[in-house]
Order: sequence, then C-alpha cells, then structure tokens
Amino acid sequence: MSTAKNQKAKRVTTHTIQEMKNSGEKISMLTSYDYSMAKIVDAAGIDIILVGDSASNVMAGHETTLPITLDQMIYHASSVVRAINRCLVVVDLPFGAYQGNSKEALTSAIRIMKESGAHAVKLEGGEEIIESTERILSAGIPVMGHLGLTPQSIYKFGTYVVRAKEEEEAKKLVEDAMALEEAGCFAIVLEKIPSKLAKMVAEKVRIPIIGIGAGGGVDGQVLVIHDMLGINQEFSPRFLRRYNDLYNGIKGSVEQYIEDVKSKDFPNEKEQY
Repeated sequence: MSTAKNQKAKRVTTHTIQEMKNSGEKISMLTSYDYSMAKIVDAAGIDIILVGDSASNVMAGHETTLPITLDQMIYHASSVVRAINRCLVVVDLPFGAYQGNSKEALTSAIRIMKESGAHAVKLEGGEEIIESTERILSAGIPVMGHLGLTPQSIYKFGTYVVRAKEEEEAKKLVEDAMALEEAGCFAIVLEKIPSKLAKMVAEKVRIPIIGIGAGGGVDGQVLVIHDMLGINQEFSPRFLRRYNDLYNGIKGSVEQYIEDVKSKDFPNEKEQY
C-alpha cells in the first residue's frame, strides 16, 4: 500500500498498521494532547497520534510522567479525538491505572474508550503486565505495548539512560516482546534501546515495532511533538531531530506584539471597526 493511498484512506486502523509492516511501509507516529495541534498533525497525514502521558511533562510541567491522572488523560484524549478525521488515536494508560490489578486496568481502559472515543490504549511493561493486557484485550480493546525505557518506572531505573545494553536485560526484552505479541498486542513501542536489538525484535515478531531512540531497523518512529517542533528546548537526546524552532519563533512573535501594543502601532486603522 503506497503512502499516497494510505493518506487518502478513510481511517487508519490496527489492520492498516499491520498491513504497513507486511508491505514494508514505515509507520509515522507523533504525540498530540489538544484539539488544535491534533487537527494539524492529522491533516498532515500522520498514521498514529499518541496521546502520551508525556502530557504530564510538556503540558503540565511535571518532572516525570507519574503525576498525570486518568481523568486528565481522558480530557486530553477527548480533545484530540474531536480533531481527527483519519489517523489512529492511541492513549497511554497513566501510572497507577493498571499496574498490579487487572480489574482496575480493564476499568481504566473502558473509561478511556467510552469517554474519549479513542481507538486503542498503550501500557508500559512486559511479563508483569500480561494479565492486565489480556483482560483489556478480552473486552475487545486494542493494546499497544511499550518496552525498553519505560518512563513510568523512572524511580526504579533511577535514570533515563539507554536500556537493555546488558545481555540479561536484552534477553528479557525479547521475551517480553514475544509475550506481548502472544497476548494479542497490535504493536509495541521500543524506547531508547540499542538499534541492533530493536531490529532483531522487529524481525522476530509479526506485529509492528515503533521506535523512539531505537534506530532505523524498526517498523516506524514516534517523537514527542513539542520536542520535534522545537517548542521544548531543554530536552536534546541523540535520537531527537528538530524539524522547527517554534520556541524562538513564538517568542519573537510575542515580543513583536508587545512592542506594537506599547508603541500604539497595533491596532492600526484597518484593524478597527
């Protein structure tokens, strides 16, 4: 299926994503958290919008993804869903909404699907969250997995360094990926792991593997939109490519506006009734 054909498709579904892997077409994925941005991203032809718990960082200013609540995720997801016409919308289940309690995991996932209208949920972790994953899938809710650097576990890791460099952790990651596929996940995000390992996982499993800091040997890529547009200037990992410098663009526009107001240049004759 060609990119042009995909961009004209009425809706991108989990089936579309699988077809893209099968045909060798790379999958594009970006985060969005509000109506206006999601409308632009969808119109540009993105395949998947992730309503990420990274909203905790970039929208709310928290140091980690842990503080964001299920209600807040539903608010962001609802805003995004109202904006889109064609892309697949995946929503992160936030920290505390699924770990260690499969019944609570299902309740959380159902709330996201019913109240936001999103198309799928994403969970961090492998073998330890299989029960929650299976329970959510049993309700007919598509699940995307997330392995490697799992930001919700930052206090366990203690750092945001590259994961799975050691043989034991790499072996567990491969086993976890296969377990998530076996459970029924439609795709897996691999974050900040060696590119050779990510490529091996992508070749080993049938479902799409989407990378962030996982090299080019996977089936697709995801970035946080505030990072790739240069709105957020503090975060500069090796895997990030900035496609714009909106921080300085917006700041310059605001400075010009202030100057025009102070100098009485705005509004001019044509800008009044």
